[in-house]
Amino acid sequence: MARTITEAVTEGPVVLDGGLATQLEAQGRDLSSSVWSAQVLADDPDAVLAAHRAFFAAGAQVATTASYQVSSRGFASVGQDSLHISRLLRRSVRVARQAAHEVDGDAWVAASVGPYGAALGDGSEYRGDYGLSVTQLRRWHKFGIQVLADVGPDVLALETVPCLAEAEALLAEVRGLPTPCWLSMTCDGDRTRAGEPVAEAFAMAAEVDEVIAVGVNCLDPADTPALVALAHATSGKPVVVYPNAGERWDADARRWTGDRTAVAGLVPGWIEAGARLVGGCCRVGPDEISAVADAVGRLRAPTPV
Repeated sequence: MARTITEAVTEGPVVLDGGLATQLEAQGRDLSSSVWSAQVLADDPDAVLAAHRAFFAAGAQVATTASYQVSSRGFASVGQDSLHISRLLRRSVRVARQAAHEVDGDAWVAASVGPYGAALGDGSEYRGDYGLSVTQLRRWHKFGIQVLADVGPDVLALETVPCLAEAEALLAEVRGLPTPCWLSMTCDGDRTRAGEPVAEAFAMAAEVDEVIAVGVNCLDPADTPALVALAHATSGKPVVVYPNAGERWDADARRWTGDRTAVAGLVPGWIEAGARLVGGCCRVGPDEISAVADAVGRLRAPTPV
C-alpha cells in the first residue's frame, strides 16, 4: 500500500516542486491576467498538466495545484461566479492527480491555499496589511478550503501567509478536516511580512493536529537556514521550506529584480535542522528542482562501510 505524505515526512525528506507560474511562462504561456496561472488553468489545463509533469520528471514528489489565485474576489474581476470557482478548484486537484498517477514511485498532490493578498493582485501578500480580522479572513477562506478538501488532495498547502491574523484564521478553518495540511509563512528575516514575530505563527501551528509541517516559502533563500531551525524548535513538527530563487518581486513593474541563488546548496543544512519538505517557489524551475532532488538523494544514500 502506498505511503501517505504524513508517513513520508516522518521517515525522511520529500522533494517538492518549484514555481508553477515560472514553468508555465517557460512553456510560453501568458500570465499577464490579474489571476495569473489560474487563468491558464481555466483556459488550457493541459498546459498546467505539462508543467506538473515537468517537475515530476525532474525528481519532485509533490505537485502543488494551480489553485493559488483561484478565488471569488480574483475571478469577480473577470466576470466569473462561485460555481466557476468551485469547478476550477476541483480541476486544479484533478490535473495534478493525473500527473501524479503517471509517476513510478511516490507522488502526492498538495492543494494550494493562497493568502487573501493573492486575490488582490497588488503584491499585498508581501505586506500582509489587509486590515481584516481573523473572523473576516476565516469567512473568506472557508469556501476554498472546503472545496479543495472535498476533492481529496493528499495535503492542503496553506502557503505564502504574510501575517499572524491570516495564520490564525487558516489554522482555525483546517481543524477537524480529514485532510492534513502544512502552514508556510512568507517572511523578511524572522518577522512576518506584516512585521510580527513569525515564531508566534509556528507556535500556533504546534497545537493543531491536522498540521503535519510548518515553515516558510516565497522568501529570500538567505533567510531560510535560521527560519527552518526556528520553525522546528518552536513547533516541534517537521519543517517545510521552499524559497524563491533570490530575486525580489516588483509589484508595480510586475517583474523580478536582483540576483539568483542556487537553493539546492541549502538543502543539507535545511534537512539537518529539521526540514522534511524541501523545494522551491517563484523562479525555481525543473532544473533547480532536479538539483534539489539530487541533494536529497545523496543524503538518503547509505554511508559506505
